[in-house]
Amino acid sequence: MKYRTMGKLGIQTSAFGLGCMRFNGQASGDSVIDEQKAISLIRRAIDGGVTYMDTAYVYLDKTSEIVLGKALQDGYRDKVTIATKMPEHAVHDRASMQALLDEELRKLQTDHIDFYLMHGIDRKGWEYFKSIGAPEFFDDMKKAGKIRYKCFSFHGSYEDFEYIINDSDWDMVQIQYNFMDINDQARTKGLQLAASKGIPVVIMEGLLGGRLAKAPSNVQALYDAFPIKRSPVEWAFRWLCDHPEVSVVLSGCNEAEQIDENLRIFDTVEAGVMSEEERRLMDSVREAYLSRTRIGCTGCRYCMPCPNGVNIPGIFAAWNEVSLYEIDPKWHWGLKQIREKDQGANKCVACGACEAACPQHLNIIEELQRAWAELNG
Repeated sequence: MKYRTMGKLGIQTSAFGLGCMRFNGQASGDSVIDEQKAISLIRRAIDGGVTYMDTAYVYLDKTSEIVLGKALQDGYRDKVTIATKMPEHAVHDRASMQALLDEELRKLQTDHIDFYLMHGIDRKGWEYFKSIGAPEFFDDMKKAGKIRYKCFSFHGSYEDFEYIINDSDWDMVQIQYNFMDINDQARTKGLQLAASKGIPVVIMEGLLGGRLAKAPSNVQALYDAFPIKRSPVEWAFRWLCDHPEVSVVLSGCNEAEQIDENLRIFDTVEAGVMSEEERRLMDSVREAYLSRTRIGCTGCRYCMPCPNGVNIPGIFAAWNEVSLYEIDPKWHWGLKQIREKDQGANKCVACGACEAACPQHLNIIEELQRAWAELNG
């Protein structure tokens, strides 16, 4: 296992961090979990050299922290650092924050949490946490020894990220980042900004929710043609670890074989691990993915709100993602939400308001019907 120094904190961590959200292949919010199997997987990772455990209050229908706490008995707690999170919806004042933290400590069976994160915030979420005194609460809990580091995980625009990271004294930040997200969310620019301030960065969605684990045919052809043979998973993780700004790459594992494969991969990766030829390959892979884009919608939302309730950018985003990553439309979460909220293209009456507002001059009415037909075909 390769280890890295976490920025200004100066502590060592395994490059591979075990994400505790997807045991048994179930996503957050699903209560089905084989507890003994999960405990075995966690200990297998630790025995292999993993020192970073990532969980959250809401994961696996609020059972993830409990299972991790059980797995860290028998001396395993002393071998790892724990990251868990405070969800915005669960707190509204200091008393509720204290109650939540104490509950998480009980579940984890520990007297302190190493990395405590404000969960999944953007600028709006950060302003809410400030309004209830969360920054002061985190600082007080550091002094009390209940948490070691004040952190946040992020989903939002680069502009939001820049505002948040400059608005407080942070010890660590967790961002979504992979070779397809260099210009999305916090972006490469955000990764570099955090590093310039000495703030260690933990990476989530390194495989984009598993979408990069299996390559479509045109992407796989590039991998196959390269003289060095690696799986799409290994290429994605090597690309991330090539960045010196990255401290930890999180990966959720459901089987012992996945733990072992990650241990093998992260025993061979470090900053600067990729050659220039390999970096050019990954640039070509990104372009091959992007060539599968169905429509050039930028998600600017100038077309919204639709007078008839159609979620135009949402439908186009789903259409692109289904094509890029060969996702079965039945399992696309955003598309599922559009259907449940009755925001589909079947409600379009071709009024033309969207096309008049579109800065890309897209043929929205025609393309919307094509997209909806394919997504429901």
